[in-house]
Amino acid sequence: MNSTIKNVAFAALLASASATFAQTLPEPKNVLQLSADAQGEIAQDMLTMVLGTTREGADPGVVQTQLKQALEAALTKAKAAAQPGQMDVRTGNFSLQPRYTKEGKIGSWTGNAELVLEGRDFSRITATAGKIDTMTVSRTAFGLSREQRLQAETEVQARAIESFKTKASELAKGFGFPRYTLREISVNANSMAPPMPRMMAMAASKAVSDEAVPVEAGKTTVVVNISGSVQLQQQ
Repeated sequence: MNSTIKNVAFAALLASASATFAQTLPEPKNVLQLSADAQGEIAQDMLTMVLGTTREGADPGVVQTQLKQALEAALTKAKAAAQPGQMDVRTGNFSLQPRYTKEGKIGSWTGNAELVLEGRDFSRITATAGKIDTMTVSRTAFGLSREQRLQAETEVQARAIESFKTKASELAKGFGFPRYTLREISVNANSMAPPMPRMMAMAASKAVSDEAVPVEAGKTTVVVNISGSVQLQQQ
């Protein structure tokens, strides 16, 4: 018991000493808060195309079998054209749910299955999608590969750093200080892609067998923001 009391008392003494020490620390002076950013547009090099099909019927087993057959046929054609990185193939959503009547009873069953094609080879992806006759294109999306994103962020980040340094130097001189030193720095990067036009999605959904689906990639804006504080110095 005595040992416990001593430990508690010692901890309280340390806390009191720390609080006293913190109160005696002088407030930092001549500290400037600022931020700078840079951005760049980069061509989207990744295409994701989702194909889907829907089936409906009174027997859930039959509906599920129909979906599986449609998906397997699509997979066979897609895998034959697949190439790692250029066109990767994977299955998407596969669901089956009941549809109820006004009386609250199950009237029928409806289900859907999806196949996803994605990669850098737009021509291979769109041509493959056009050859699949058991599914239709439901939606498409463009983006950046990891390599493309990292390269863009590195380039934009370098410009943001130079912008931060220039702004800090100009502000320091404006306030009558010949130089400054860094105190804290925070770097944030993000990317923004414009929404895909609705007409493109509609055109994709009307794909005819053996015809490549028309797509056109846009650009993604990569933004890097640098914020922090600098210590203004006279010498």
